Amino acid sequence: MTTNPTRAPIAVSIEGISKKYRLGVINRQMLSHEIQSLWARWRGKEDPHSNVLEEDRDTLQQPRDFWALKDISFTVAKGEAIAIMGKNGSGKSTLLKILSRITAPTEGRAVLYGRLASLLEVGTGFNGELTGKENVYLSGAIMGLTQKEITERYASIIEFSEVEQFIETPIKRYSSGMRVRLAFSVAAHLYPEILILDEVLAVGDASFREKCLIKMDEIRQSGVTILFVSHNSEQILDLCSRGVILHKGTKAFEGPVKEAVSLYTESLHLRGLHNPAFTPPPEGKL
Repeated sequence: MTTNPTRAPIAVSIEGISKKYRLGVINRQMLSHEIQSLWARWRGKEDPHSNVLEEDRDTLQQPRDFWALKDISFTVAKGEAIAIMGKNGSGKSTLLKILSRITAPTEGRAVLYGRLASLLEVGTGFNGELTGKENVYLSGAIMGLTQKEITERYASIIEFSEVEQFIETPIKRYSSGMRVRLAFSVAAHLYPEILILDEVLAVGDASFREKCLIKMDEIRQSGVTILFVSHNSEQILDLCSRGVILHKGTKAFEGPVKEAVSLYTESLHLRGLHNPAFTPPPEGKL
């Protein structure tokens, strides 16, 4: 069910999104004799004819479906900051990649009403061979800004990032912390209408993380919509008003952020066992 509790104009509409991958598709004929032999020895069984047992051939050749996401629906209002929560493997990053148009859904659709900036991992979208300065202009161009518009914001981007000393250095020589500083600064200062952040504040020092949180709250108040993935409960509570919890590719909870954080924290202590919040409810009952 798609919800818009604030009744504000919708910025992101996620409608029945599902994503299927095919696992275990390996052409045994493509495997070298040495790899087949190692496989057989690892299994503890030798096949004198082919080095791969019949049951192993089935394992190698038979594909199986894996649903990373299954029937995810919700909306995000303009100017809202929403937390996407869940354990590793719950489907968070897959959902954000679909929203960022990096991958396509198997079923359903995602509609974004506004210019998007996304940081899905350290330095996403940067070209390692280009300098920091060149990547700033490239990122702005990808977002549809003119060279003049980027130039007007360039000084603020560099000042916030604190990497001015290395701005003429190729990105491939940056540390992970430096990449995060520049990537976040670019996304925050190029005035996107929708900002997607996936664990970008997990890298870097505490003072810079605090500065980023202040900046995110500032741009949220200016009307920017934020989808925020983090395992840090304090960051989520400081920034977000609503939370969505994913569990094994399904939406297990959607509601006020304090309740979402409480349920998620409880699931970590209970290892997700016997916790009704993390048992996908019957369709239409969430």
